[in-house]
Amino acid sequence: MKRFLILISVLMISGSLCFAQRNSKALLVIDIQDFYFPGGKMALSEPEKAAGNAALLLGWFREKKLPVIHIRHNSEPGGKINEIVKPLETEKIITKNEINSFKSTGLNDYLKKLSVDTLVICGMQTHMCVEAAVRAGADLDYKVILVHDACTTRDLIWENKIVKAQDVHLSTLVTLKNYAVLKSTSEYLSQF
Repeated sequence: MKRFLILISVLMISGSLCFAQRNSKALLVIDIQDFYFPGGKMALSEPEKAAGNAALLLGWFREKKLPVIHIRHNSEPGGKINEIVKPLETEKIITKNEINSFKSTGLNDYLKKLSVDTLVICGMQTHMCVEAAVRAGADLDYKVILVHDACTTRDLIWENKIVKAQDVHLSTLVTLKNYAVLKSTSEYLSQF
């Protein structure tokens, strides 16, 4: 009887650990909204390609029944989340008014409630809202994985000089490698 009770206890603890581990990671899909696509008020460089990679991540997280959080910047026109990564009714959507997805949104509380310790991040724009979420997530002690080819940005202008989108994207990634593990979509998905 004593062995039976020990076995039951071990199984219950193992089950609890499996459940906690199952929810230990979440996908943040940041600002993949219509205004960043061709015809939108702030079209980015190759948004379809980045969104397509984000959709692959989304499919994997859905298949594994892991948490997905869509972040939506409160801006119109074009504020709808793009069809390529359209949220399911069961997926959390957090609307923000700031660059940082954690600021005044309840995102951190929601992640803590789910026992999330690892954030997989993708979205738009690399040098703005994505960067802010990566840094804030790291500062809040999450392990952060940034899927760099599921993000994109745009050309910027500094003192009459155009900084190409690819250079903006890459220079941001160089900085963010100090806050996150950087992986491509295929690198991330092939590790499982």
